[in-house]
Amino acid sequence: MQRLFEKMTLGTLTLANRFIFPPIKTACGTPKGNVTDRHLTYYGQIAEHGPGLLILEPVAVTVEGKEHPKQLCVHHPESADELKKIVAVIHTKDRLACLHLNHAGAAANPKATGINPKAPSTMTCPTTGATSEPLTEPEIGAIVDGYRSAAEKASLSGFDAIEVQGGHGYLVSQFLNGKTNQRTDRYGQNRLLFAREVLAAVNAGAPNLPCILRISGSEMSPAFGIQPEDLAPLLKLAATTGICAVHVGMGSACFSPPWYFHHARLPEKPQMDALAWVRAQTDLPLIAAGRMGRLDRAIQVIDEGLADLVALGRPLIADPDLIEKWQSGKPDEVKACGYCLQGCLHRVKNGEPIGCNVNPEIGQPALEQSAHPMNVLVAGGGPAGMSAALYLSKRGHRVTLAEKEKQLGGQFNLAWQAPGKQKMQDSLDNLACSAIAHAEVVLTGKTVDKALINDIRPDLLVWATGAHQKIPEIQGLDRQYTMTSLEYFSGAKPVRGPRVLVIGAGRTGLEIAEKLGKEGLDVTATKRTDPIGSMMEMITKKLTLMHIDQMNNVTLMPHTTVKAFEADRVVVEKDGETLALEPFETVILASGMLSAPRPEPAIEKAAAAVEVIGDAERVMDIYTAVHAGYALALKY
Repeated sequence: MQRLFEKMTLGTLTLANRFIFPPIKTACGTPKGNVTDRHLTYYGQIAEHGPGLLILEPVAVTVEGKEHPKQLCVHHPESADELKKIVAVIHTKDRLACLHLNHAGAAANPKATGINPKAPSTMTCPTTGATSEPLTEPEIGAIVDGYRSAAEKASLSGFDAIEVQGGHGYLVSQFLNGKTNQRTDRYGQNRLLFAREVLAAVNAGAPNLPCILRISGSEMSPAFGIQPEDLAPLLKLAATTGICAVHVGMGSACFSPPWYFHHARLPEKPQMDALAWVRAQTDLPLIAAGRMGRLDRAIQVIDEGLADLVALGRPLIADPDLIEKWQSGKPDEVKACGYCLQGCLHRVKNGEPIGCNVNPEIGQPALEQSAHPMNVLVAGGGPAGMSAALYLSKRGHRVTLAEKEKQLGGQFNLAWQAPGKQKMQDSLDNLACSAIAHAEVVLTGKTVDKALINDIRPDLLVWATGAHQKIPEIQGLDRQYTMTSLEYFSGAKPVRGPRVLVIGAGRTGLEIAEKLGKEGLDVTATKRTDPIGSMMEMITKKLTLMHIDQMNNVTLMPHTTVKAFEADRVVVEKDGETLALEPFETVILASGMLSAPRPEPAIEKAAAAVEVIGDAERVMDIYTAVHAGYALALKY
C-alpha cells in the first residue's frame, strides 16, 4: 500500500505520489470560457495534500468542439493568461498541472457552439440529439492547428504536461472507429491518420511537455463503439510518438454514458478486463480511471499490475483530504463518494457549477469562525440536521443535535437500500460520524419539546424534522393492505404478493418497482403525470428503466390515476380512458412527501430564534438537504 504514496517518475516529471486527478467538467467558467474564483478555490482544494498531477477539466481546441456553455476555453487570445491562474494555484500547493485537450466532434453541444457538430461522417449522438455534418479536409486541418495552438498555450501557461483525449467516443476515436468513420478520402483509408497528425501537432506546439494519451479501454457499445482492432494501432502509435502514459477510462460520451461516467450500479469486471487488455497491448505506464475511491480497489489495480497510477476524480470532490486520510491510516474518516452523479454530473448538465451530495464545501471559501458563538439546538438528525450540526459546530457554535429515532440518518438510512445505491451507505455513515464528532451533544431517541427547549435554552432552534408520506385520497384505499414507501424500505411491514401496486412512479416508486420485480413479484406502478422517474438523475433513470424493461413482471403506467378500490377490481383512469385492473394484495404509497409541521407555537415562543431547513421547509433531495445545513451555518 505504501508505494501508492511514494514519489514516482512519469516521463520527465516527478510526481509526489501515484494519484492523478482526471479531467472533470465543472461548469464553473464564464460563458466566454474564462477562469473564475470558484475554479481557483476548487483546484486549490484538490491540490492541497492531493494527487501528484491534476488534469484540468477538458478544453476544446476549437470553438466547434465544445461540450458545455461554461467550458474553459483555450482558443481565445487571452486563454493562456486565464489558464495560468489555475496553474499558479496548483503549483502553490506543490503539485503538477496538466491541460486536457479535446474536440468533441459529434458529441459537441450545439447549445455551446451555436452550430451543428462536425464529425468524420454523418452521425447522430443520442446524448445531444444532434446530427453531425462531415468535416472537410480544410476543417480537419484547422482542428489539427487548434491542437498545436493549444499545446503552445499550455506551455505559455506553465503547465507541466498535456493530455490528449483519444477515447470516449470523441473526435480522435470517431476517426479511428470504422463504424463512425465512413470517409473515402485519406482520413477514411487510413483511420489512424488524424490521431497521428494530432499527436504530431501537440509535440510541435509543446516539445518540452510530457504528453498523456487518454483512451477508453472499452467503449461498451457493441453497435457503435470502437473495436479492439481499431484501438490497438493507436496504442502502438503512442509508443512511438513520445507518449509518457496511457490514461484508461471506459465508455462513450454518445453511446454509453453510464460507463463514461462510471455509474455506481455498473459491474466492475468489464473495467478490470479492459485494463488487462490495454496492459497486454503496451508497456507504457497506465493510469486506471473510474470508481477507484476505495482503498482496496486502488491497491488491487497496482498490486495486480493492471495500472501504475490511479485516477481519483469524484472521490476527491467528495473529500479532497482522501489521500491524506488513506496515507495516515484513517480510511473510515473519508467522506465517501456514492457514484450517484446527483451533485456532480446532474448539476453540470443543468448549467450549475459542480457540487457534491456529501461535500457542500467544494469550490467554496474555507469556513470562518463566527464572531458571535451561539447555543444551538438542532431538531432532527436527517441529512439537513446532521449537516447543520456539523457546519455550525465548525463555525464555533455550541450545538446539541436531537433525533427522535434511535439512530441518526433520517430517510438517508433508507435511500441506500434502493437498487444500485448501496455505496451511498458509506456517505451516510461518514456524515453521521462527523456530526457526532463535532457537535457538543448528540441525543438519540429524544424528541424536541418545550421541556428540552427550556432545559437547553438555545439562542437558535434549527427545525430539520424532515417529511412524511403524502397519503392520496382514493375511494376504498382504507380497505386495502397498504404501506408507505418509508415503511417499505424500513421493513416495518411485510409485502404480500403476488400482485403489488405502487402508486407514484417517481424516483422512489421506480426504485421500489425494480426491487420488487427482482424478487419475482407482479408489480404495477402508476404515475398521474409524465415523465416517469421525475427528479432522477438522467443516467440513474436510464439504467433503472433499462432494468425494469427487462422484467416482464413489472408494468409502468404513466398518465394513470387510481380512482377507486372496489371488491373485485381497481378502477384507474389512463389518458382519459377508464380501465379496470385486477385486485392487488399490497398497495405501496410512493405518491410524494409532505413537509413535517413547523414547531408548535409554544416551542417557537420558547426559542430565541427559529430556522426551518431541509425537507421540513421544502421537500427536495439529499443534495438540497445537506447544502441547506451548510448554507445555514454560513448565515450564522
